Amino acid sequence: MDAFVSRKRRKLSPPHDSSNDSTSAEEESTDFKLAILASLHPGLDQGLLLEALMTADGSVERASENLGRNSTRKRPAGIGYQSSLSSFAASAGPRGAAKRLTKKGKTLHLYSPEDIETHTPCSIIHNFLPAGAADALLREILGETPSYGRDQFKLFDRVVESPHTFCFYVDGFDDVERQRNDYVYNGASIADVRRTLPRMREVADAVRVAVNAEIRRRVDQFQGGVRLRYQSPAEWLPNASFVNCYDGGAESVGFHSDQLTYLGPRAVIGSLSLGVAREFRVRRVVPRDDDDDEEKTSSTKTADPAADAEGQIAIHLPHNSLLVMHANMQEEWKHSIAPAAAIDPHPVAGNKRINITYRHYKASLHPKYTPRCKCNVPTVLRCVQKKRENRGKYMWMCHASFTPGQEGCSFFQWAEFDENGEPPWASKVDKDPVS
Repeated sequence: MDAFVSRKRRKLSPPHDSSNDSTSAEEESTDFKLAILASLHPGLDQGLLLEALMTADGSVERASENLGRNSTRKRPAGIGYQSSLSSFAASAGPRGAAKRLTKKGKTLHLYSPEDIETHTPCSIIHNFLPAGAADALLREILGETPSYGRDQFKLFDRVVESPHTFCFYVDGFDDVERQRNDYVYNGASIADVRRTLPRMREVADAVRVAVNAEIRRRVDQFQGGVRLRYQSPAEWLPNASFVNCYDGGAESVGFHSDQLTYLGPRAVIGSLSLGVAREFRVRRVVPRDDDDDEEKTSSTKTADPAADAEGQIAIHLPHNSLLVMHANMQEEWKHSIAPAAAIDPHPVAGNKRINITYRHYKASLHPKYTPRCKCNVPTVLRCVQKKRENRGKYMWMCHASFTPGQEGCSFFQWAEFDENGEPPWASKVDKDPVS
């Protein structure tokens, strides 16, 4: 586990009276502090000691007190990778806003649901489905993955291919035809659109219930009971899904934000992981004042020059876990699936990880309503993430420039939404969610 306390090596000097040295605690190396904690709490593994030290802001005394208070607590059942950072902080009294634990160039690994929802815009439910249902769904999808394809898109005048395979599913045959003919992704239509598989459809209802419960809990516990601006008050109803297949540790996807064009502002996504466990990494987007063209790159798979400006967080996604990406995820954070040097094969999936991302496509954002650019292509909806002056504003832009063989145009238009995330024409729209 990469620590967020500097591991600066130094020789240990003889003990001395540090009562008049206000900086001595900060100057001590993490290894030295861990050695003290290990002597005070023999039998505890170093990862647990490190967590306690991080939560105590590097104070050995407070970390030791918290460890003592928690000495009778059992480690979390089920996942077992690490205890919750919050279990230590709870002993020290109530906390205000969660303190940022990440630092530049480092990766903080989180496992417990409490830590994940406190330090990221996500929540996680482990063992989401009954074991048999999860395995049956996994087998159903594995039967289709050999025919999945890879996306091709243009990046900095080069045609590149996605580092994993995927397929897009919608619920009905009519929806399949509309997706093929009307909807645009990276400036082109998707040829391979399929009808949602039977078990996927069954699971979608359980995902709907769980995601709506998580949304309500997020608003109540983390947003002071108030929805974010543009966050929809309506029930979240999944009606489409991308299924991604990562075959082996080398298959991955770089940091990106999911496309908002048909989801609208403050989108919520329910992501079900099956098969091999992989790391889902997130990082906060850092606003800046320069003139870099942040929207020049593709929204789906690009490198970011500010990649590690505030560090990143790794969320471990085991088989049968549901991750909910909440309403500030796509606007303020980026996420990725990191390459893995080694993986533990799954008894059903082998080396494959299957990821079903359930989404709600809004009727008001069907391409027949949204602006078209000078290329006569339905535009893509983006959010300003990095430029401080316009951070959080939405815009319609030409989509064709991401399509191999097309140059695209310079079309740009600020997007307008009401407080519930609906565009100005929403009242005139047929409420069929995908028609």
